Amino acid sequence: MSSFLARRFAYSLVTLFVLTLLVFFLGQVLPGNVGRAILGPFADQKAVEVLNHQLGVDRPLLVQYGAWIGRFLQGDMGQSYIYRAPVADFVIPALGHSLKLAAVAFLVVVPLGIAGGVVAALNINRPTDRIISLGGLSAAAIPEFVSGIVMVLIFGVWLRWLPISAAWPDGAGALTQLYYLILPAMPLVFVLFGYIARMTRAGMIEALDSDYTRTAVLKGLPWRQVIWRHVLRNALLPTITVVASQTGYLIGGLLVVETLFRYQGLGSLIYNAAKGKDFPMLEASVLIIGLTYAVATLIADLLYSWLNPRIRMDGGQ
Repeated sequence: MSSFLARRFAYSLVTLFVLTLLVFFLGQVLPGNVGRAILGPFADQKAVEVLNHQLGVDRPLLVQYGAWIGRFLQGDMGQSYIYRAPVADFVIPALGHSLKLAAVAFLVVVPLGIAGGVVAALNINRPTDRIISLGGLSAAAIPEFVSGIVMVLIFGVWLRWLPISAAWPDGAGALTQLYYLILPAMPLVFVLFGYIARMTRAGMIEALDSDYTRTAVLKGLPWRQVIWRHVLRNALLPTITVVASQTGYLIGGLLVVETLFRYQGLGSLIYNAAKGKDFPMLEASVLIIGLTYAVATLIADLLYSWLNPRIRMDGGQ
């Protein structure tokens, strides 16, 4: 188990290193000039050049990359070009907001998707299976802004059950914040339910047709025990991978949802940083998402190896 974890951790470090290269060098190809973006289109060219020199963006790219990654490894995310304030003061609160929204969506969609997939598999080719499968695929095909607008109209405007904005008042408690996050989480639940339910259904069908399931049934084990101890344990393996792969999307890819519900998460922060050529903000935000995704993937690997010990016994390949 130790060697398995060491390999997975090493893979995560390599992935993060490649991500830092991509984030930094691809950020340099964004159109525009940093000094010009900060001072405005009518600023004197000399003032723009002086500001670029003060910010250090006129240095060679490798020098800039080395300085940035060195500071980041020491816990310093740098100074925002636009706000002239530490990047951490913006990234950490935005990350907290994104994690809250992602947690609410996960707590709803993961049990719901797994339950839907299990029910569909146990009723394969029956009306229940078709309703769950077709409903999940249809919901996943609807863009977030469409389902979000429909939810706002139904629950926020017509029924007035939920607030149409995710901006809760200052000093709000956990339950109040949860109340404000229910409506923004609904479009995410619709998108992810179909993926999770379909993967669980496929894993359940494969596990139900396996030899170990038939052996358990022939031994006379109760059907409920067969499902819980033999079928579901193996059927959840592909579902875990799907859930982990959606972590990055839920943490930093929610620009449409955040804009619609006026929510200050990492998605809107990345968009504004890219638009304003605020490289320290952009690079730190994307790298934080990469770190979150790496941690989620590592946790998924642990769950995967726990559910299926053969993964770690054969070297984790």
